[in-house]
Amino acid sequence: MQFKRVVVTGLGAVTPLGNNVNDYWTNLINGVSGAAPITRFDASKFKTRFACEVKGFKLEEYFDRKEAQRLDAFSHYGIAASVQAVKDAGLDAENLDKNEIGVIWGSGIGGLDTFQTETFNFAKGDGNPRFNPFFIPKMIADICSGHISIRFGFRGPNFTTVSACASSTTALIDAFTYIRLGRANAIVAGGSEAAINESGIGGFNACQAMSTRNDSMTTASRPYDKERDGFVLGEGGACLILEELEHAKARGAKIYAEIIGGGMSGDAYHITAPHPEGLGATLVMERAIKDANISPNEVDYINTHGTSTPLGDGAELKAIINVFGEQAYKMNISSTKSMTGHVLGAAGAVEAIATVLAVQNDVVPPTINHVTVDPEIDPKLNLTFNKAQKRPIRVALSNTFGFGGHNAAIVVKKYNA
Repeated sequence: MQFKRVVVTGLGAVTPLGNNVNDYWTNLINGVSGAAPITRFDASKFKTRFACEVKGFKLEEYFDRKEAQRLDAFSHYGIAASVQAVKDAGLDAENLDKNEIGVIWGSGIGGLDTFQTETFNFAKGDGNPRFNPFFIPKMIADICSGHISIRFGFRGPNFTTVSACASSTTALIDAFTYIRLGRANAIVAGGSEAAINESGIGGFNACQAMSTRNDSMTTASRPYDKERDGFVLGEGGACLILEELEHAKARGAKIYAEIIGGGMSGDAYHITAPHPEGLGATLVMERAIKDANISPNEVDYINTHGTSTPLGDGAELKAIINVFGEQAYKMNISSTKSMTGHVLGAAGAVEAIATVLAVQNDVVPPTINHVTVDPEIDPKLNLTFNKAQKRPIRVALSNTFGFGGHNAAIVVKKYNA
């Protein structure tokens, strides 16, 4: 079967580093940290009192007052990112067949803030079940994709992927697959998450997954540093418009890059810890490379999962060496979570935008906050510490791994007509 080619024609982002793609990318390549004290609630009694919050986001630019009240924050971020991306791609043109445009969205948790608010209110009440009629429609993880399709009238494939922190990469792979099989002309794909509240911070603290470096918040997310002590929680949304190449060319769309492959695997090992030898991570990268029909030697850059956890970072680097051999020492590797924090189910889409722009601009975003060498990490690897690097990037790979052992990776290539 002859697969159709799939390209990226639009981008949108609401992140801890900026509420549009330009601000996000500028801060990313300049090595800016998005971490700061939590403002959403009084975090003084929590082990972790900081996060990478979205800052200065203006609801009124995207929603009227009533609409905003009927949506959870994860939908606010996701819809806003999709509005940016659809406009960027020109996908809102009246002459397009909306039956052939779909929405595939990822979220690992969905409306956690709504769930917390409603259950807190019930617990503080008189025992009578008084719930907001929008409680369920605000909370359920699939609702953002529904709202995006309703806003634009897109009637193609519409669903949500839930695979923890791999959710939005899984969404991108599904979108890529639908388009190359000829089942849609274009798909609005990405993910969003908003879990910075008492439940999110308290829950991840209980898992012992997050950094507690309250005395050094901006440097707490430090992938590959010997002193790393866990991830920093982030929030936001990111959207990529994936489109069939000939459809994009016919309407004169600009093209950022081409998606050429994707892979998925399961660790089958532990609910939160990666396999110590990176077996699932090895398998997912091998599958993505095979699907892309390229050699490992063609990959110039990997945007890693790189959460800044003691176990996860080392296992992923072992997997990279397993897959790429000597090429692992010739490529650039970096973790942009050092700046954005971990945006959970939205991480894959946030990092996919970074990967696409790295390929387009031949710039590798840095891994910031590296201070102390970890003797367990191979010193010959170029982990792009502390400063962005210019280099030709023809092919790049983006990894995301989730609780439950869910692994997903996509392959991005510089567009060549």
